[in-house]
Amino acid sequence: MSYPKKLADIIALMEGLPEIERREMLVAYADQAKNQEPREGEVFDFEDFRKDEECTDSVGIYLKTDQEGRCHFRVKLGPQVQTLTRAMSSILCKGLDGLVLEELQAVPQDFVPKIVGAELVRIRSHTVYYLLTRMKTAAAVWKKRQARG
Repeated sequence: MSYPKKLADIIALMEGLPEIERREMLVAYADQAKNQEPREGEVFDFEDFRKDEECTDSVGIYLKTDQEGRCHFRVKLGPQVQTLTRAMSSILCKGLDGLVLEELQAVPQDFVPKIVGAELVRIRSHTVYYLLTRMKTAAAVWKKRQARG
């Protein structure tokens, strides 16, 4: 499977790092999570802010589409959300930016261990896939609403 260019670049970077540097990079991505939050005055096509069982705090997924149908996400995380989820929010907002719905839905989850490492995937199996699933669901719900008119 070939990944979208932006995501493939992140995967290549992370795969090439020794484990300790990979974890440091994940912390750096987590520190950038605030940059992925909705900005004042932004209008979204779809908003889904809630707390699910598998997450320690609330997570908001905000989807905006452009005239070409390309998806642009923002993510707002509650204060108790863990570092790995914060890191994935930054990675996914950057790596999936500009995909059309069909491209987004076609992105497999198999890239996650390449980014976070097999050990963290094993320890945090539900958490590492949570945001990708929420983003795909948000885009699918928005598409269904559009089809209904």
